[in-house]
Amino acid sequence: MDQKILELTALYEISKSLASSLDLRVAANKIMGILSSVLGMRRGTLTLLHPETGELVIEVAHGLTQEEMERGHYRIGEGVTGRVMETGEPMIVPDIGQEPLFLNRTASRGDVTHENITFLCMPVKIYGETIGVLSVDRLFKDTAMSLDDDIRVLTIVASQIGQAVKVSEMVNQERQQLIEQNRRLEQQLQTTFRLRNVVGQDRKMEEVYQAVEQVSATKATVLIRGESGTGKELIARAIHYGSARVGAPFIKVNCAAIPEPLLESELFGHEKGAFTGATETRKGRFEQADGGTLFLDEVGDLPLTLQPKFLRVLQEMKFERVGGSSTLSVDVRIIGATHRNLEQGLRDHTFRDDLYYRLNVVPIYLPALRERAADIPLLLNHFLKRFNEEHGKSIEFSHEAIDLMVQHVWPGNVREFENCVERAVIMSRETVIDPNELKKHMNRVLSSGAESVRGPIQESPLDSLPGNVRAIEREQITDALSQCGGVQARAAKLLGLTPRQIGYKIRKYNIA
Repeated sequence: MDQKILELTALYEISKSLASSLDLRVAANKIMGILSSVLGMRRGTLTLLHPETGELVIEVAHGLTQEEMERGHYRIGEGVTGRVMETGEPMIVPDIGQEPLFLNRTASRGDVTHENITFLCMPVKIYGETIGVLSVDRLFKDTAMSLDDDIRVLTIVASQIGQAVKVSEMVNQERQQLIEQNRRLEQQLQTTFRLRNVVGQDRKMEEVYQAVEQVSATKATVLIRGESGTGKELIARAIHYGSARVGAPFIKVNCAAIPEPLLESELFGHEKGAFTGATETRKGRFEQADGGTLFLDEVGDLPLTLQPKFLRVLQEMKFERVGGSSTLSVDVRIIGATHRNLEQGLRDHTFRDDLYYRLNVVPIYLPALRERAADIPLLLNHFLKRFNEEHGKSIEFSHEAIDLMVQHVWPGNVREFENCVERAVIMSRETVIDPNELKKHMNRVLSSGAESVRGPIQESPLDSLPGNVRAIEREQITDALSQCGGVQARAAKLLGLTPRQIGYKIRKYNIA
């Protein structure tokens, strides 16, 4: 009964070892130690088939040196170990000194003719296929357990090891798949956000491309400015993926979207117990972006109370977590973006002068879509191809519809334009979208009386009589320009206006 208890104890401890680690080598080392300490089995060895060489190689051995393990290589069918691997059947050698098949290749037993050792060798299988061999030594004087007891225990242990090998292979395979998937996604990100994938050939965009190429190779802080929807994040990512930090994290924080009380913790992290609800220590975005790039979207909305601490990080790259006293150091490149007039913020004392000059190292200005109307056909082709593929459509836009898009103000810039194209592709029942169909999907709220490059035009609501008159007037001028190929003198003659009058009205209504 005492030996049965030992046997159950060993199997229990072995099960615990297998459950405690997914690392096969660690778990197998514990198992061999348990076989030795609890059951007295010496030199427990796990030998596995190498998938490339086709040889049996010692994976884990208890009581053997590294040099002895390296000598333990067998071909299938060679020696006792190779024979068990070949047949898939257990093999018992009562006295290794009298067995010619026993090779003692590790030379760990000395003169085997005087050792009086029994060698027990069990196949390790997965779904009936032998993948390795489990072997142990038993001295003749160890008579507490019979060989039948040993065989029963080792059969169970070999089965458990087989399952552990299968789990380890599955984990390693899944890990490799995740690594490969991460590598592919990283390559896709680099490809997607390369500068050459930014659509636009306007002169102002060429200036942006040149600035991005020059600044990407440096560590300089960049401030991207422009109206909402102009693609500031796209340019920020192009800078990151074109820099030496391409393999490091790109972390984004929208300073306007996070409530002021939480923004400090979001940026710098917090210690456990720093405030109510801080149940554990949390890394902030600066720590997460260490070695990479931190993109601060809408940095112009950064609270005034937080600006001094933020300035210190920009200058020294050092900070403390909320509720902490330890100073942390990071290596982070800062790219800021804002649609706000920071110079007005300086005059209104809502934005610090020193922070402004620290951020505004390399400014990049993105033009509004109305300032580069010539790029609209290019953008249309880009978005139309993508949305047709995504939604299984084959939508096209007529030349008149494209002219209408070129003449539209697009107060929401590229973001509004993209949404309009996708909405038209999804909702249209026609394969060719004409101006009448397009107008159903355009935001017409600011089609007249919109903000121009020079600032907002103060006009009456569109549903008032003056508003209706302006809308009609703008539409007639737009149609006339379209008919005349954009030639203002011919359009003025068609409308009964002088060239000076039509020029004034084009500027007044911000007609591209």
